[in-house]
Amino acid sequence: MTPQRITACLVNAAFFGALGSSYLYGYNLSVVNAPALYIKTFYNQTWMERYGEPIGADMVTMLWSITVSIFAIGGLLGALCVTLLTKLIGRKGTLLLNNGFAVIAALLLALGEKARSFEMLIIGRFVMGVDSGIALSALPMYLGEISPRHMRGSIGQFNSILICLGVFTGQVLGLPELLGQESRWNFLFAFLALPALLQLCVLPFLPESPRFLLMERRDEAGAEKAFRAFLGKKDVSKELEEVHAEGWAQNTLHMASVTELLLNPALRWQVITVIVTMACYQLCGLNAIWYYTNGILRDSGFAENVIPYIVLSTGGIETLAAVVSGLVIERIGRRPLLIFGFSAMAFFFGLLTVFLNFQDQYTWMPYLSFTCILAVIASFCSGPGGIPFVLTGELFEQSYRPAAFMIAGIVNWVANFAVGLLFPFMQESLQTYAFLVFLVVCVLGAVYLYFILPETKNKTFMDISQSFAKINKVPLVNKEIENELAIKAGSKEVEENGKVIIDGEIESSF
Repeated sequence: MTPQRITACLVNAAFFGALGSSYLYGYNLSVVNAPALYIKTFYNQTWMERYGEPIGADMVTMLWSITVSIFAIGGLLGALCVTLLTKLIGRKGTLLLNNGFAVIAALLLALGEKARSFEMLIIGRFVMGVDSGIALSALPMYLGEISPRHMRGSIGQFNSILICLGVFTGQVLGLPELLGQESRWNFLFAFLALPALLQLCVLPFLPESPRFLLMERRDEAGAEKAFRAFLGKKDVSKELEEVHAEGWAQNTLHMASVTELLLNPALRWQVITVIVTMACYQLCGLNAIWYYTNGILRDSGFAENVIPYIVLSTGGIETLAAVVSGLVIERIGRRPLLIFGFSAMAFFFGLLTVFLNFQDQYTWMPYLSFTCILAVIASFCSGPGGIPFVLTGELFEQSYRPAAFMIAGIVNWVANFAVGLLFPFMQESLQTYAFLVFLVVCVLGAVYLYFILPETKNKTFMDISQSFAKINKVPLVNKEIENELAIKAGSKEVEENGKVIIDGEIESSF
C-alpha cells in the first residue's frame, strides 16, 4: 500500500497543539534570563516599600532561586494530573483546558510589578510549571495517537521543534532593543497568553485522538470521522480494524494505574527504558547550559554587551537541528539518532572541558569553547531533545500509555529540578570539570540504548510490545492468535510472503 501523504488536518493538529504547549515550555526556559537583573531590582524595591530597609543579598538569592526552581515543582504537579485529565476529558480536551493555566500565569507574571507583589511572580511561575507539566505529557500522547506509523516520528518531533522555537523566541524578545529593558520586562511574560489564545481559537475545530474515541469512549462514529480527517481518505475500515485488534490483544480497555504498570513483568524493560531516556534527557547537561548560558559565556571570556546576541545564535542552532531531526527521523530511525546524539554530546563535553581549562592561556580559546557549546546543543536536538517523548508514546499500548507518561513526567521534572538546584554547586566545587559529570551521563545513556532499545520506526504499537518480549522473558504472541484477534475485530487477514494482507492490501498505516 502506498504511504499516505501528510494532511493539512494532521499538520494543523501538530502545530497548534504544540503552539500552546511545548512552545510555551521552551519560551519559559529562556525568558527568565534577560530580565533577571530587573526582577531582582523589583524584589529589592518591593522589600524596601514594605519593610523600610534594603533586602539582604542572601534573601534576594533565595527569592530568585525559588522563582526559577518553582517552575519545575509546578511541572511535577502537572505531570501527576495528566493520567486523570486525559482519561476524563481526552487528549485534546486536556490541551484545551491547559490553556487556562497559561493565561492565569501570564496575568500573574505581567501584573506582579504593578501590584508590587513578588509573590505573584513566584505563583505565576508555579502555575506556568503546571501548564508545562501537563503539556509535555498530553501533547506527545495526542501526537502519537493521531499519526500514521510511517510519519509518527516526524509528527512527534513537532513537540521538540516548537520547544526550540519557544526558546529562540524568548531569546529574541529578551534583547535590549525589544522587551529586555527595565520598563518592558513584564511584557515578556504577558506574551505567554498569545500562543494559548491562538490554540484556543483553532484546536476546538480539530479532531480528538481516534484511538481515545474508539478504545476508551467506544465512539466508533467519532473515531471514524477523526481517522478520515487525519488520513485524508474516506475508507478507514482497516485503521478501525487495527485499533479493534489492539483492544482485543490487551483483553481489557481498563486504563492501568502507575502501580499496575510498574508491576507488569511484560512491560518491565519498557518502563526502565522510558525512565533512563527521560532521566538522560534532563541530566545530560543541556538545561544547565540554558539556565547558566550567560555565566558560561562570561567565564569563557566574552564581553558582557555581546553576550545576548551570542546566546541568540544558540537558539537558532537548536531550532535548525530539531527541524533536521524531524525530517530524517523516519529514514534513520529513533535508535540511531538517540545513540548518536548522546555520544556526540559526550564528545563535545569532553572538548569543552579541555578548552575551558586553557582559555586563560590563549585569546582564541573562548571561541572554541563557544563552538563546543553550539555542538552540544545541535547534538542534543538531533535526537535526545525530542525522541524520548516520541518513545514514551510508542513503547506502550493504549491502556498503559497515560500511566507511562505520568512516570516519564515525574522523572523529567524531578531531574529538571535537580539540575537547576545542583549545577551551581557542581560548578563551584568542580569548576571547569563540572561538565565531565554530564559526559558520564551521556555515555551511560548511549550504552544502555545501544544494548536495550529496539528500533520502533514504522512499527505498530503491538509490534513494538513484541520486540520487548524476549528481554522481558514473556512469551511471544502467536501469529495465529494475532490473526484471530483481528478477525474478531472485523478484519480478514491472511499471511503472504511474511506480510499481513487485509482484503488484498497491506495492513493499515496506523
